[in-house]
Amino acid sequence: MVRIQAVGGPTAILEVGGLRLLTDPTFDPPGDYPRPDGPTLVKLAPPAVSPDDLGRVDAVLLSHDQHADNLDRSGRAYLARVPVTLTTPSGSARLTRDWAAAGPAGNGQPTEPDGQPRAQGLAPWDQVDLPRPDGGTLRVTAVPARHGPEGCEPVSGEVTGFVLTAADLPTIYVSGDNAWLGAVEQVAERFGPVGVAVLFTGAARFPDRFDGALLTLDSAGAAAAARILGAEAVVPVHYTGWRHFTEDGAELRAAFEQAGLAGRLVLLAPGESAALIPARHVA
Repeated sequence: MVRIQAVGGPTAILEVGGLRLLTDPTFDPPGDYPRPDGPTLVKLAPPAVSPDDLGRVDAVLLSHDQHADNLDRSGRAYLARVPVTLTTPSGSARLTRDWAAAGPAGNGQPTEPDGQPRAQGLAPWDQVDLPRPDGGTLRVTAVPARHGPEGCEPVSGEVTGFVLTAADLPTIYVSGDNAWLGAVEQVAERFGPVGVAVLFTGAARFPDRFDGALLTLDSAGAAAAARILGAEAVVPVHYTGWRHFTEDGAELRAAFEQAGLAGRLVLLAPGESAALIPARHVA
């Protein structure tokens, strides 16, 4: 069984195999995030769950660190409370550098007492095994993602998705900020069909960035991704709480209905949770 609770924006708690994993932490109140190299990001809604109310978190799955709608100020501070953050290689380097510069008073030690890095960078198809409370392991594989149209990387930066696998658990895909169905096809080729797909949606875009091209999946793209993956359950995140999202739950419902996939869509309002038991994994 997989339990997912939406926190708001890209942030969700995944409970799988006895582990509790957190995606892209964003815990700030509403506010503006001016950027010298791009448009101002505007947060519209607070999180439904505060960091102090999360409970134990075993690892953070951070798609990227360079945009405030995926890692805001409070989310960045929260990382120091988690045993390990899995992210991109460039993100790991930046976070480790920042913690080292902050020093002990700022929870800035760049490694855990056992010498393992608190922020671990994973290139596409790199893997790490997380120990489970039952003695098993959950394998986390970093997978490709592209945060915009072809050629966007020098501007948007490095982004990653994740696939979670274990012999006795449903396969879970966490897309990160990905607008490229080609990345989804690569995941499907290696891991499909998947039990649960956590898709970053919302059709994020800015009129003056890449001529208004999509920076994340729109609703039709999310439905297409669900079909490519053969996903039994699709949980959209990252479609509420920020001004640059251009599609919401209504568009997602319509797109999945049009694609004949309405029964696979699990829409969670911030604070809501769902227990998912994909049919292929029912004993």
